[in-house]
Amino acid sequence: MSSVLEITDSQFEQEVFKTDQPVLVYFWASWCGPCQLVSPSVNSIAQTYSDRLKVVKLEVDPNPEATSKCKVEGVPALRLFKDQKLLASHEGAITKQKLIEDILSKLDS
Repeated sequence: MSSVLEITDSQFEQEVFKTDQPVLVYFWASWCGPCQLVSPSVNSIAQTYSDRLKVVKLEVDPNPEATSKCKVEGVPALRLFKDQKLLASHEGAITKQKLIEDILSKLDS
């Protein structure tokens, strides 16, 4: 059972761009109410789809480089990468079902 890996700016390149698996990056902030609603969905996806997907989370305030590189303008934000290419992007709260549908549609295409 896999869990969400918490990363920092210094780990971003290695953990997101230098991996063979697709990676879902969850950008969040401790002060963000909607992030608290999305976090359980992200955790569930990390556990359910660990065979097909790596999930990492990055707190935006202490990690401005990756936040800027991924053009994050608001949190919660989600970015799905594969082979250093952005496959999907979402900002704002999202339901677990919609998140799963969006991710699976990109992984299966």
